Amino acid sequence: MLEQIKNIIVNYVEVDTNTITEDSEFIADLGFSSYDFMSFLSEIEDEFDVEIDEREVVKILTVGQAIEYIKSLQA
Repeated sequence: MLEQIKNIIVNYVEVDTNTITEDSEFIADLGFSSYDFMSFLSEIEDEFDVEIDEREVVKILTVGQAIEYIKSLQA
């Protein structure tokens, strides 16, 4: 799942996929704008066939948190 998310991330920001870890913060480390992040989440919903609760978005700060949240929706 990490690799899939890395491939989506590079559609929004210019980073080397090798530098993206589960600890990478979307805004602080990867340079996402809030618009980029919302667009990214929309693509995540399509890619993983999940529906992200808008109230939960504020809790997703890192790539790892996004992975855990997606897994919880798939369970």
